[in-house]
Amino acid sequence: MKLIFLGPPGAGKGTQAVKIAERFGIAHISTGDMLRAEMREGTELGNAAKDLIERGELVPDDVILGMVKNRIRQDDCKNGFLFDGFPRTIAQAEALEAISPIDHVINLEVPVERLISRISGRRMCPDCGAAYHVSKHPDARCDCGSTLYQREDDKEETVRNRLVVYERSTKPLIEYYANKGLLHSVNGDADVDVVDAEIRAVISK
Repeated sequence: MKLIFLGPPGAGKGTQAVKIAERFGIAHISTGDMLRAEMREGTELGNAAKDLIERGELVPDDVILGMVKNRIRQDDCKNGFLFDGFPRTIAQAEALEAISPIDHVINLEVPVERLISRISGRRMCPDCGAAYHVSKHPDARCDCGSTLYQREDDKEETVRNRLVVYERSTKPLIEYYANKGLLHSVNGDADVDVVDAEIRAVISK
């Protein structure tokens, strides 16, 4: 099974992707996580991408596609994979067609103001990678004891720019995959378990 999760920043793609990947035994591939790992390690790719990501801009297609090609060759992708945050442009989607077929594309829909609230209230642990939201975890510390921080790309000004970039570059993918008969839109503003159940119903048909 080969899936793509679409949706604006903060729509819950990562949360739902983890659930679906575990349930169906497929690899969860987040290009955002891959890039942030490169940034933490200070690689040439990470340094080149850092400035773009912190401004909410997109990393060049050739960089992302190279990472994707290498990733889906790994053993854990033999039973399938789920792309979370890729493709982000029509050009990437067209290039992906030459790399691998896709079975379903899930589009998570969430109102803009809810997205801004979700993302700007997010806090991360620098050590264990856990994520919290200030509405549910007002403490400045992670359960592991480390001090939480706000990512540069989670600050409200950057979030609004990320949404502008999404509307310009990524939203056209909805029409692109709809025309191919692969798109299924899901209400991403519902309860986490309700969204999960709706996604499972779609891909189990």
